[in-house]
Amino acid sequence: MKTIIFACVRNAGRSQMAAAFFNKMADPAKARALSAGTTPGDRVHPEVVAVMQEVGIDLGRARPQKLTSDLAAEAQLLITMGCGDECPYVPGVRRADWPLDDPKGQSIERVRAIRDDIRTRVEALIDQEGART
Repeated sequence: MKTIIFACVRNAGRSQMAAAFFNKMADPAKARALSAGTTPGDRVHPEVVAVMQEVGIDLGRARPQKLTSDLAAEAQLLITMGCGDECPYVPGVRRADWPLDDPKGQSIERVRAIRDDIRTRVEALIDQEGART
């Protein structure tokens, strides 16, 4: 089974949405996703919780966690979202970067657009990794 980590700075928006979509759409016998941040926040952004609730995913109890080298070493793929040089380099782990705006403080319409962009990227990633149910 593959482990994919989605990482952003606060682990309170983009990476939470990506991991939630991945785990909802991927075959759990083939792959799983985790999310983490280089400087985790206290909670998932309320606007992110709201737009994910609109698509049937509850992030209300999700808690940001720190992206450590040990956590990253569990993964076969690390997808970063705006953490730049703060994200750890882990030998042997493939890495990709998705340049996505931070949803914090954005209008609900903009957060929905970021959510939909993430969902499209995650769907393509699931197909690319052969993890579709």
